[in-house]
Amino acid sequence: MKIPKRIQPLVDDGLVDEVISQLMSGKEATVFMVRCGDEIRCAKVYKEANKRSFKKAAQYQEGRKSKNSRRARAMEKGSKYGRNQQEQAWQNAEVDALYTLAEVGVRVPHPFGCFDGVLLMELITDESGDVAPRLNDVVMSKEQAIEDHQLVMLYVLRMLCAGIVHGDLSEFNVLVDEYGPVIIDLPQAIDASANNNAKAMLIRDVDNMTQYYGQFAPELLLSKYAQEMWALYERGELTFETKLTGLFKESDVSADVDNVIEEIKAAFIEEQDRLQRIAEANEVE
Repeated sequence: MKIPKRIQPLVDDGLVDEVISQLMSGKEATVFMVRCGDEIRCAKVYKEANKRSFKKAAQYQEGRKSKNSRRARAMEKGSKYGRNQQEQAWQNAEVDALYTLAEVGVRVPHPFGCFDGVLLMELITDESGDVAPRLNDVVMSKEQAIEDHQLVMLYVLRMLCAGIVHGDLSEFNVLVDEYGPVIIDLPQAIDASANNNAKAMLIRDVDNMTQYYGQFAPELLLSKYAQEMWALYERGELTFETKLTGLFKESDVSADVDNVIEEIKAAFIEEQDRLQRIAEANEVE
């Protein structure tokens, strides 16, 4: 097929030898099957910001910090340079997440680098060598659904332990090969500790996956893995070795707001008295 304009520089540099076909076009990128030497890989071409239809991108970018102060200021001001830097940060977020998650045992495509808005990565295939299907195209037995759901929950746990929430996890962002689910599409991955939307996104990610697998194993619909994980994470008790149960009971004890306010007032008065005593002692001296 004709070489897309964005991939041409990679062909010129010898990183890509042939563009075989287009695999899919999504809200933030178009993915092509390419040949790199003797290997068949994916080339994910990110769409420009004004052509990207990913909603509420600002929610995902919250908490992402640039190590370069000039770059950070430009991104905040929204200058042309800042917008370019923000685009690079959006694209690099996926590369960084892929490397991080692979290191902690989450199955993701292996990245080979991002070059001017084109991410080269492993092509996930099925046992016949064809492109692996998305989870939404897979029908499975009850037993398989329970097994794969448990595996995805383990991946979500490992992601959270690594400080990452996928943010857009669903049956459309999971591929299935002969070894099971593979997590894909991570440019919107967020910092669990720095993004105020992390808990809500984690719950949505887990609910999406549970709803899908629940079609085949309805008992999964009663599980509360996201709430269990987040509660442990907030207490600093979530580890890679944590054994999840899927059980969680919301606290029915309402906060005594009036009592908290009174305690704050009392502490304030006590501090004022302490400062007054210090001032009086200084005057005596």
